[in-house]
Amino acid sequence: MEAIIIKIGNSKGLRLSKTILEKYNITDKVEIILEDDQIILKPITKPRENWEIKFKEMAERGDDKLLISDVFEDENLDEWN
Repeated sequence: MEAIIIKIGNSKGLRLSKTILEKYNITDKVEIILEDDQIILKPITKPRENWEIKFKEMAERGDDKLLISDVFEDENLDEWN
């Protein structure tokens, strides 16, 4: 398939047909992946989809430990009372 690069203001863009948008479920955003000498467009539907499942899996594996303490040694917590 061939597509024409069009001028959009001071930039240039690529117009995708309604058929392509519907077939690949592209709505508002795409992820652009630069791989070797290719540009891959990947639809982004719900960026945080299934996070609750992934967090549960992390907890079950014990991978949800803090990387740094949530309270610093020099932190004065009295000022928050």
